Amino acid sequence: MTRPHLWIRAEARPTEQRVPIVPADAARLVKDGFRVTVEESPTRIVPVEEYVAVGCRTAPTGSWTDAPEGTVVVGIKELPQDPSDLARTHVYFAHAYKGQEGAQEVLERFRRGGGELLDVEYLTVDGKRVVAFGFWAGYVGAALSVLRHRGLLPGGVAPMSRAELDAQLVGSAPDTPEHALVIGHRGRSGRGAAEALEVAGCAVTRWDRPDTVLVDRNVLLDHDIVVNCVVSRGAAGQQPFVTAEDVDAPRRLRVVGDVTCDVTSEANLVPINTAVTTWEEPVRRFGTDENPLEVIAIDNLPSLLPREASESFSAELTPLLPDLADRSGPWAASLEWFRKHVH
Repeated sequence: MTRPHLWIRAEARPTEQRVPIVPADAARLVKDGFRVTVEESPTRIVPVEEYVAVGCRTAPTGSWTDAPEGTVVVGIKELPQDPSDLARTHVYFAHAYKGQEGAQEVLERFRRGGGELLDVEYLTVDGKRVVAFGFWAGYVGAALSVLRHRGLLPGGVAPMSRAELDAQLVGSAPDTPEHALVIGHRGRSGRGAAEALEVAGCAVTRWDRPDTVLVDRNVLLDHDIVVNCVVSRGAAGQQPFVTAEDVDAPRRLRVVGDVTCDVTSEANLVPINTAVTTWEEPVRRFGTDENPLEVIAIDNLPSLLPREASESFSAELTPLLPDLADRSGPWAASLEWFRKHVH
């Protein structure tokens, strides 16, 4: 069976420490006949030497642009702005199919360069995603929301281990538990959010699809923390969860963790906020100092726990790679989305 040449690129975003394939899984791929090249990276949580030790080749940062024909370039987040025309096959989270800001420019780059986008978000079987960072996105989003509510997130945040994050959650627990609502609790992100809130000692309310058909706004606003984990393919017919009107409404709510983070899309279910927040400035405040309503909307949340998130993601992605050569299995679904939006 033909095995494509996999090229693990360095991430362009300075705060991105995750990697899509960890060395233990790369070793299995090499043994199975894959050629794996790993770019040098100043930010990646895993040293390049660990890849060399299992039989991978190395390449300079950003050299994927000159990779051989037929190479599959694998990453996590957005590609750099150059080159303007994208050739080769790329596997990463492109966020290009829901009308997000910059989405058309991304697709046009592939159109001009004749490349192919296999967006990880659309690797599905029977409509369900099979590879995701969702659990860790939910876990981190909920954890940061709790820490903010407790006054322990005054400025920037930096990557750490789960043990370190959990120590902060447990050590800061108040005598009276906060009331926290997870919307979309049955999904990966929702399960992660609920687990973090339980570690933090919160009283957790869980909403699923039936609870959002007609949103009980009084109940929603009577929580200290709301964590949005709903992935919406389009906002039509779905009531938003937190709107501008809620800023002036009577409410207990103080912090919203927008894990879904569809901030520039029609599918934004937290339309009070229309821009991402960052590691340096994780919180955006609405309302007044006396009655604030704050939103955390970081779009690479799992990178706060880069090692745990990478190991989990790699374990899901690696078994699918043998089907990549003929675009079968979940790859067929992702390819269909690309063709629908580019051709």
